[in-house]
Amino acid sequence: MPEFLKRVGAPILFGALALLAVISMVGDRRALREDGGRDLPWWQGLVLEIASPVQRVIGAPVDGVRGVWSNYVDLLDVREENDRLRSRIAQLQEESLQYREALVASRHLQHIAEMRDEFEMPMLPSEVVGLDVSPWFRSVLVDRGASHGVLAGNPVITASGVVGLVTATSDHASKTMLLLDRQSAIDGIVQRSRVRGIVRGTGRGQLQFEFVVRDSDVEEGDVVITSGLGAVYPKGLRIGTVGALFDPGGQLMQTATLEPAVDFGRLEQVFVMLRRGPTMELLYGSGKEGVPFDEARRGSVAASPPEETP
Repeated sequence: MPEFLKRVGAPILFGALALLAVISMVGDRRALREDGGRDLPWWQGLVLEIASPVQRVIGAPVDGVRGVWSNYVDLLDVREENDRLRSRIAQLQEESLQYREALVASRHLQHIAEMRDEFEMPMLPSEVVGLDVSPWFRSVLVDRGASHGVLAGNPVITASGVVGLVTATSDHASKTMLLLDRQSAIDGIVQRSRVRGIVRGTGRGQLQFEFVVRDSDVEEGDVVITSGLGAVYPKGLRIGTVGALFDPGGQLMQTATLEPAVDFGRLEQVFVMLRRGPTMELLYGSGKEGVPFDEARRGSVAASPPEETP
């Protein structure tokens, strides 16, 4: 008999508690419907006190499994989704970069077409591939050379203005002396007042504009362009904007600083004008590209044997 009670005692107790819970819920619903609520009898309160910890113990494993699922298993899908999103973001960023470069290239092509129509001469687009690191010279290396038709003495420009002059070439590269170089000097004219002067490089980020003081009309902000004299650069190319004017102090020549029209710190693409004026033909007319005519002539004289005297 005791063994029988042990086997059926737990089920009977569980069934009794369940029955009491059902009776309590039915009674609560009826009281809520009829009286709007009531205090629990003592026996229902006892059942509630006993059932609450039992339900907590029974529900603990379920809550634990639910927490593991939501905090770990479910996060595996979130991690995979984050990886996919990161990959997609990287792809979109790369596409955006390519689109921006394509827009820049299209603007460059538009500049080429406009400048060719304006100057009516062949121009070769080139990329800047190197810089001269010497503190005494300011020059760049471009990726077009003699095999592309580039000659020493060809002007180099951008859509903004004058860059410099080709001074030496190889088959597939050219060296360009920038306007900033101390050896650079070109004839310029003030666009507003037509005052002429010489624009010289300083070796730094500015240029110098030297003009005659008498009857000069030069003001800060004036635009200086190429005059066309000397037949090196075509007329009308922008050189820079007048900055500070210096007091000549009784001298005949006055000097003004000039802000270059070209941003040499951001120089990427240039255009080589496939023309060479008469002055450059005299300098490089010996056929030795990149070697001035006088130097080539002196070299040829030194290499020739002396004439025999009878």
